Parts: sequence; C-alpha cells; structure tokens
Amino acid sequence: MENKLSHKAHHGQNIRRLRDILGIKQDTIAFALDMTQQNFSHLEQRPKIDSEILEKIAEIMKIPVETIENFSDDGVINIISSSLHNGSGSVIYNPAFNPLEKVIELYDKIIKSKDDEIAFLRNLLEKK
Repeated sequence: MENKLSHKAHHGQNIRRLRDILGIKQDTIAFALDMTQQNFSHLEQRPKIDSEILEKIAEIMKIPVETIENFSDDGVINIISSSLHNGSGSVIYNPAFNPLEKVIELYDKIIKSKDDEIAFLRNLLEKK
C-alpha cells in the first residue's frame, strides 16, 4: 500500500494552498516579484520552482521555504485527526490555548501584513 505522506511536493500547489490559508492574493506576490498576476498564476501550476524564486516567495509570505517544500494536505489532515480523536471514536476538543487569543493573534498578523504591504507600495511610489 502506498504511504500518502511520502508524496512528491508540488511547489506551485503548496504555494497556492498556503497563500489561501494566509489570505494573500496572487497580485500581492506577483507585484513583489515584479511579474504579472497571470505569470504568477502559471508559476503556481509548476510542480518544481527554482530555489531562488521559492526563497523570495517564502520571504514575501513570511514563512520558511521548508513549509512550501514539505506542505501536504495529508499531513495537515493527519495532525488534525490525531488531535481531535481519542481513539474511542469520539471527538475531543481540549485546546491548551485560548481560542480568542489565537484569533487576535491572527488579526494582528493580518494587520501587520497589510501595513507592510502599504509601506512597500508607498515606498515604491516615492521612488517614482
């Protein structure tokens, strides 16, 4: 039987999934890479992306390159599944954190990301 976790990484799909999770639009990354949104869309369809471009994308998304290289839906599902089931078939949910604090933390990251994006765009406009 094939082990679902031993898959070959598809860099483009992983970037798209992570970008969706982080709420980052193609336009934002394309602009930072000095390419069109259409070209970035084509990039997301490629199974293997040059390490230099991968590093730039990871920096823009503020995640490690390894996250893009190793991201897997199966891995995420396994982590969630093993976290929520206690083996008896019943679902348990006992977070070791305050969910409201995590929501606030997420909003803070989103706001910081947007502030960084605005600062980047202002800086770019000032240079013109």
